[in-house]
Amino acid sequence: MSSELPKKIRIIGGIWRSRLLNVLDLPGLRPTTDRVRETLFNWLGQDLRGLNCIDLFAGTGALGFEAASRYADSVTIIERDKKAHTRLTENFSALQSSPVPGVVQILHRDCLEYLKQQADLSSNLIFIDPPFQEAGLFDQALIEAGRICDDRSGGGIYAEFPTSRTRESVEALLPEWHCGKYLEAGQVKACLFRSRRG
Repeated sequence: MSSELPKKIRIIGGIWRSRLLNVLDLPGLRPTTDRVRETLFNWLGQDLRGLNCIDLFAGTGALGFEAASRYADSVTIIERDKKAHTRLTENFSALQSSPVPGVVQILHRDCLEYLKQQADLSSNLIFIDPPFQEAGLFDQALIEAGRICDDRSGGGIYAEFPTSRTRESVEALLPEWHCGKYLEAGQVKACLFRSRRG
């Protein structure tokens, strides 16, 4: 039996620390927990200056807003569900009372379509966390992210996937990358991929 979704989640670091995001109750929407986000941003560092970030399948936008709060140069937050996109823009408007230095854009678009239009090595940090029932979507997004991500100045590709998948099967999708950091929490596994390109 799954626990009920939180109605609000908090941003845990940076300019927007402790600010709350309103969460919609939508099928497949599974906000990244405080514990997992805290671990992820300990891996990435508290200051993301110089990084261009993409938050795919954004849902609540918790990962993208967290990156913007930590001074990322730009954050593109992408969500195809109309209600979730509307809530994202409402949450962003509420956060604007404390502006961040980077550019934040929230797009109502299909994530794969967006990725396919991006140039090679044009982004530094990509968050991938689609609904767990859409394994094919995850696989395609991860492969495209491997093409467009340049992590030489920091960042990488962060991917969340269900515990029913093995870490090795996910790593096999990105032969030029390795899972540099890994965690398991509840029903979630997550990798922060780093490039083998050096």
